[in-house]
Amino acid sequence: MASIQDIQNEIVEEFAMFDDWMDRYEYMIDLGKSVPVIDEQYKTDDNIIKGCQSKVWVHADLEDDKVKFSADSDAIITKGIIAILIRAWSGQKPADIIAADTAFIDQIGLKEHLSPTRANGLVSMIKQLKMYAVAYQSQLN
Repeated sequence: MASIQDIQNEIVEEFAMFDDWMDRYEYMIDLGKSVPVIDEQYKTDDNIIKGCQSKVWVHADLEDDKVKFSADSDAIITKGIIAILIRAWSGQKPADIIAADTAFIDQIGLKEHLSPTRANGLVSMIKQLKMYAVAYQSQLN
């Protein structure tokens, strides 16, 4: 399994192939189509990420001491954003997710190209995924 850093570097390289931000948005939308879709039973208010303008549901399971995320959103850009985070962190150990930095988000220029409400939503998504990791890490200890 590739490390979080390796996956984040891959994502940065992929986004660097596009000069135009419209192309990057298109790519993000495509990534959103590849997100492991959350099971309907987890599309509950408890799994909605607070602080997002659109609805984003995230669920996490611990399998073989690794966190597996699934998600969905009612907005295609937001679904693309959560897909990027899930790609980088799903299937990793909780401690690695907790320790992971998010500099790759800045490297692909995502925050500066999002509306303030979407940028806040991104921060909320990062917090929520890390909170799942913290909860599972405490179970492992």
